This record gives sequence, C-alpha cells and structure tokens, in this order.
Amino acid sequence: MLDYILLVLIGFIAGAINILAGGGSLLTLPMLIFMGLPPTVANGTNRIAIIVQNIFAVKGFQSKGVSSFPFSIYLAGSAAAGAVIGALAGVNIKGEIFNKILGVIMVLVVGYMVFARKKSAKDLLERITGKHFWWGVIAFFFVGLYGGFIQAGVGFIMLLFLSSINHFTLVKSNAIKVFVALVFNCIAILIFAYHDQVFWKYGFILSLGNASGAWLASRWSVNKGDGIIKKFLIVMVLVMAIKLWFPDFYSILATQFLELF
Repeated sequence: MLDYILLVLIGFIAGAINILAGGGSLLTLPMLIFMGLPPTVANGTNRIAIIVQNIFAVKGFQSKGVSSFPFSIYLAGSAAAGAVIGALAGVNIKGEIFNKILGVIMVLVVGYMVFARKKSAKDLLERITGKHFWWGVIAFFFVGLYGGFIQAGVGFIMLLFLSSINHFTLVKSNAIKVFVALVFNCIAILIFAYHDQVFWKYGFILSLGNASGAWLASRWSVNKGDGIIKKFLIVMVLVMAIKLWFPDFYSILATQFLELF
C-alpha cells in the first residue's frame, strides 16, 4: 500500500510538470522500474498515466476557454502516424546513447527560449495556414516518431515547434501539446499492449496522481500566463538535461547532502 501511495504522489508531481513544461516521465519511469518493471514495460505502462492525465488536462484548458481546434487535430493525426513507427521501435528500446542525444536537444530548446529575439507585433500573430501549416504537420510527424519511441521529453520538443513555427503562446502551446500527446499515446499503447509490455495495475494507480496534477496545473497555468510557464520550462529542461547526461548526478548529490546530517 505504501508503494501505491508513493506511486500516486510521484504521478501527481509528474502530471503537473508535464502540463507546465514536460519531463515528468523522468520521475515516473524510474519509479516504475524501481517497483520491478523492466524498462520496456515501464515505457509502455507509463502511457496509461499520460493518456488519463491528458484527458483531464484537455478538459482543464477547455474550461478556461483555451483550445485550438481544428488545427490541433491535424497535428495529432500526423503525430499518430509517426507514433506507430516509434512505438514499434520502442518495444525494444536501448536508450543510453539516445539519452545523451536527447540531453543535447533539451539544451537547444532552453537556449532558444532564453535567447530568442523579442517578438514584434507581426510575430505575435499565429501562423496556421499555408507553408506554416505544412511545416507544423511535418514537424509533428517526427514528434510522434519520438513520442512513440519514448515519452520522456516530448513535451519540450512540441513547445519548441509550436512556438517557433506557428507562433502560439506557451499557454496555447501547452493546450495543443496535451491533446496531441493524448492522441498519439492512444496509438502507441496499443502496440505496447500487443507486445505484452503494459502492466495495467501500476499504470492506472499512477494515472490517479497524474490526472490530479494535470487538472490543477492546466487551470493554474492559464491564470498565470506565459511568464511563469517559461521560467518553469527553463528549470525543467536543465534538470532533465543533467539527468540524461549524468544519470547518477542527483543520487550522488542526495547522498552527500544526507551525509551532512
């Protein structure tokens, strides 16, 4: 029972992190592995919590009047196609080298957020037609490819594409992000389940926490606006990049901290 309570608590934190920025799976995946699941099964099981989390997040954003239909449907369809390929690769994932590549991507994302030039009035206009529509659709095919392969960090990549290609605000980008992730993870989990790489019990317990954190974070982020999301995003990207490049960094830091007492 204590393990289940801890799983819900970790899920709550991860759900809030996923909605505000991304990278919550860096908490949930190690927790599932710690509870005895093989990495590939943990990767599949985590999708349950992501799906339930994003159902609540979509409703949370909609309750605050934030939505981007039908544009988000086109992006979700493209991502779903990519997720089929990614998930087929993900059932046999070996991620050491991939983690380091992802770490570099995360640093590039935060670099863009920090050093991007201040947008002019023209730049603040959303770009969802013509060439920008097709660039977005193509980009989200690769989002689905990666998201189907391994969920961790896909939110950062979606925020980068939505901000740079389509000029959405971070609040609206988050609303689109959770809908797209909901759709392509519904596709991915079918493939993981077919290969018997989903432990449903842990997934549904974890989803209780993820859903609660996602509902609160989605409504709170709309009220706070882009400023707080950008700050939170920068912190989480840096935390994730350090974790990917130096897997033992935080455990060593925690051990040294405990030794002080």
